[in-house]
Amino acid sequence: MFSDELKAFRRLGFRHFLLQILNFASVRLRHLMLWKGLSLILNTQSPIVVVLSGSMEPASYRGDLLFLTNPPGQRYHTGDITVYKIPGAEYPSLAKLKLPLGEHRLMLTKGDNNHIDDIDLYQGLEWLNQRHIVGKVRGYMGRIPAPEPSKLCG
Repeated sequence: MFSDELKAFRRLGFRHFLLQILNFASVRLRHLMLWKGLSLILNTQSPIVVVLSGSMEPASYRGDLLFLTNPPGQRYHTGDITVYKIPGAEYPSLAKLKLPLGEHRLMLTKGDNNHIDDIDLYQGLEWLNQRHIVGKVRGYMGRIPAPEPSKLCG
């Protein structure tokens, strides 16, 4: 099955094989450095997130890319669109800030497309805290529609 590829690698030798591995590693490390650099500059663990649910429609739709920042000491206000992550939850959630409370920075969120607030998503917590906030949405890029396979093969 892979006999031709193995013969090609044997012909090229160890140096060429090592060069291929180093090229692949350098490309991967560039992406990692860019991601970590953005994370440090914007003070957020995830500077770019993808919307996975429709809870914030019509403000954002599934597949949209959101760009986040989380400057230290930033105050959040009612209406800010935030991304938060509850400890133990698999994915972060996107919601609009409904009620920020004073000095303790306790927060309550609600999705635009939901009828009730997000307390059920907090997994036993009564309020969100500053440490739960991944970032505030500063920009977005709408989903680029992909062509349907039926239209490509038609």
